[in-house]
Amino acid sequence: MISTADFKKGTKLLIDDEPYAVIDFMHVKPGKGGAFVRTKMRNLITSLVRETTFRSGEKFKSPNLSYSDMLYLYEDEGMFNFMDQESYDQTAFNSDKIKSIANYLKEQTVYTMLSFNGSPISVNPPLFMELEVTETQPGVRGDTAQGSCNKPATLETGLVVQVPIFVNEGDLVKIDTRDGSYLERVKK
Repeated sequence: MISTADFKKGTKLLIDDEPYAVIDFMHVKPGKGGAFVRTKMRNLITSLVRETTFRSGEKFKSPNLSYSDMLYLYEDEGMFNFMDQESYDQTAFNSDKIKSIANYLKEQTVYTMLSFNGSPISVNPPLFMELEVTETQPGVRGDTAQGSCNKPATLETGLVVQVPIFVNEGDLVKIDTRDGSYLERVKK
């Protein structure tokens, strides 16, 4: 059981038979009356955000969540197919379920799948990915790696990021999937 005293950002709990993750919370102790907790939570199935107030000390069940490593195989008619690394079972997601990570889908890459009561509800990319630059403007002679000169670059997945001017087409770059930012150029 999870109490309101145990709330932290990312705490997962079961409300109305649906899993939620706490985004933000605040303990409030008014001058009169009992203490309470204001929370902002995201439904893990629908991704809708809900703001709710709970009495202090209220308890909730922990959701039956499991994580598994899934290999992205291919896309076929709008369905994205993944294979479990342990059982070799295949699972297909429609484009609505993976639209938040569509710019990070690369075949033969391992993703983390979140399941609730045995049915998959979301797919998360690795924290860092190495992607090839497919289109960018060439750097001009005299440009250096110093300074804050950036240019847009289109990666193999279609993601457009700002990269330093010394990055060229065909280079591999490391991307942080949490915010889509460039980290470094990777040597082949």
